[in-house]
Amino acid sequence: MNMSTTNQNLEKIYQNILDNLSLREQIRLAALILNNISRKNVAVIDDSNTWTEEDKQDIESFSLQYAASIFSEDFKFR
Repeated sequence: MNMSTTNQNLEKIYQNILDNLSLREQIRLAALILNNISRKNVAVIDDSNTWTEEDKQDIESFSLQYAASIFSEDFKFR
């Protein structure tokens, strides 16, 4: 089954079943699905060390810009 067919099948399930469930029932179903996934020990988060130097520089730059924007008001009148 290709990805397009799979996506179409999921859309049909969603439209035919989930659209007819109450919000409470949808949340319960979501909890059941997530619990099932967690029992299977599926690795959802890639915990490998794949940060490049560019990634590190980007996060450093963003962090410094953010800190400057927060604290710039504190230092204007000192």
